Amino acid sequence: MTQYILTLRCRNRSGIVAAVATRIASYGGDITEAHQFDDAETGMFFMRVEFAMEGPEDAFRAGIAEEVSRFDLDLTLRPAGTKRKVLLLVSKFDHCLGDLLYRMRLGELNMQAVGIVGNHPQDALNLTLMEGIPYHHLPVDKEAKHVQEGQVRALIEETGAELVVLARYMQVLSDEFSAWLSGRCINIHHSFLPGFKGAKPYHKAHERGVKMIGATAHYVTGDLDEGPIICQDVEAVSHADRPDDLVRKGRDIERRVLARAVASHLEDRVLINGQKTVVFAR
Repeated sequence: MTQYILTLRCRNRSGIVAAVATRIASYGGDITEAHQFDDAETGMFFMRVEFAMEGPEDAFRAGIAEEVSRFDLDLTLRPAGTKRKVLLLVSKFDHCLGDLLYRMRLGELNMQAVGIVGNHPQDALNLTLMEGIPYHHLPVDKEAKHVQEGQVRALIEETGAELVVLARYMQVLSDEFSAWLSGRCINIHHSFLPGFKGAKPYHKAHERGVKMIGATAHYVTGDLDEGPIICQDVEAVSHADRPDDLVRKGRDIERRVLARAVASHLEDRVLINGQKTVVFAR
């Protein structure tokens, strides 16, 4: 039997769950996991279902088209075991990149890295890349950033990348490029209370005596670092922590937060809900 993942979003109304479950059952499908969320504030309904089925996928798609039409469903369906193609972007900070590649090699992330784009040469990284993953050095000219973004876009189209991950890629994407990547580009951002922007944020946080540091993984939008949030985590720090301690702890938080976000996206557990997300538990 083939395992499938079905997700949907629509205006909430009576009978959606029953109709989808009945359709799956009519094709001999066995539901193994199901989550749903009714957003009372917006009137939107979200659902994720995993099910096993022996019959042909095309036949099921043709059948469930009736529910798609009746409930006006924004529906996706795919085999759960399919590796998703991912393009990774990085600058000089390579801890997140290394972590994602390691988890991919172990099978923790069901993805295929189709390439790595760096705005610095490969020798600027402190890690050895996995064999077979091409590294594209695409430097950025501040006066003509659109040229480099065009090269990245061409790579995405050429490789068929379904997801772009900014693994500490220290370049701001243009509004046009961000819009083109809507819902399929994840960024990791250090987040503090209060927030510290620019160079050496951990040093600035130390100067202010912060008691907690954290990281946020979010989808990229034209609003810098304000896209729909997928995952966050924090860690307590104390007066005894030096700037280097904050940097070290920050790297660990960034790694695990980005990995969780990427895993949730790859497993179709994230559904965008306006400026927010619905993230079903793993």
